[in-house]
Amino acid sequence: MQRTDYPATGAWHIGLPAGRRQFVHLGERAVALDVGATLRDVTIAYETWGTLNDDASNAVLICHAWTGDSHVAGAAEEGHATPGWWEGIVGPGLAIDTNEWFVVCSNVLGGCQGTTGPASPHPDDGTPYGSRFPVITVRDMVRAQLRLADSLGVRRWHAVVGGSMGGMQALEWAITYPARVDALVAIGTCLQSTAQQIAWGAIGRRAIRIDPKWRGGDYYDAAVGDGPWQGLAVARMVAQVTFRSDNVFTDRFGRDLADADAENSGIGLWDKFEVERYLDHHGDRLVRRFDTNSYLLIGKAMDLHDVARGRGGLAQAMRRVASRTLAMGISSDILYPTYQQRQIRDLVAANGVEAEYVEVDSPHGHDAFLIDTAQVGEPLRRFLQQG
Repeated sequence: MQRTDYPATGAWHIGLPAGRRQFVHLGERAVALDVGATLRDVTIAYETWGTLNDDASNAVLICHAWTGDSHVAGAAEEGHATPGWWEGIVGPGLAIDTNEWFVVCSNVLGGCQGTTGPASPHPDDGTPYGSRFPVITVRDMVRAQLRLADSLGVRRWHAVVGGSMGGMQALEWAITYPARVDALVAIGTCLQSTAQQIAWGAIGRRAIRIDPKWRGGDYYDAAVGDGPWQGLAVARMVAQVTFRSDNVFTDRFGRDLADADAENSGIGLWDKFEVERYLDHHGDRLVRRFDTNSYLLIGKAMDLHDVARGRGGLAQAMRRVASRTLAMGISSDILYPTYQQRQIRDLVAANGVEAEYVEVDSPHGHDAFLIDTAQVGEPLRRFLQQG
């Protein structure tokens, strides 16, 4: 059934409550992109917690995952539709203790929650970039974050921390700017996206591309309910399957039908299982808070992720890492299996740099880094304190 209440885009824009967001405006200082294009008049949205000390040595950068944003901690409030995505990890007395660390999290370049992305006004005409926004890479995201660090007076991060795509950013920080990172924490991530990881992303992109209401990326003037919500919802449903494990799906949903009377009244082709209703719910939530073009661009950046690109191979690239490193894997992760995090540890350690691997024993799959905060938090707290 057609939904009439979905916005054409869930992107944040000027005029909406800013919440905890702060902004850095780069003006004519263009951001160079890997594709050879540049972006000017870039705005970076970010949030901070804690206090930067006198020598700026206590700064910790947290990098968000695919559909995350700068709101890593804090209540849902005006400007923030949901609570922080890493509640239980970041805050006073927690693993990333904001009484001790000055914590920064920015919305990535190409995002949709305040940082310049496809829903943002193009500097030439003031209308949304839409299909004009260029392809970006994880390295491009990090280049923009470098500008943010400079504006904050942070010359060297005590640590750069990230899970999933956030871990890709953390790795790129340590390789591209080794003198500016003391410690690296990479959770549930990889050095190079594999063919299977790219395949999952390709299915989601196809779902969006064949939605006629995507309009080639220029849908921002669509009426409420007339945007590309169906393609985005399906793409999110596909991704959601990869974020959890078979055991979690089986234990939580089994083979139960959402309609309890279906077995007695006859089962129709479109009667739903409980797991389908769960996936519908996640598609619905994302449509209301995210932008379809940002979903495409950020997903493509993850597929393009390869720290070896242009660096003479993987071993050569990893020789640039001077940061002591914590790589963390999740036992049930089917999206980023644990061998990929062990590879990070092994390649860093091979160069004589302090590196360790910790495995989170969890049934929750890839999303365990957001769920099992006790298992994630304790080694993270210890690692940050070692520096």
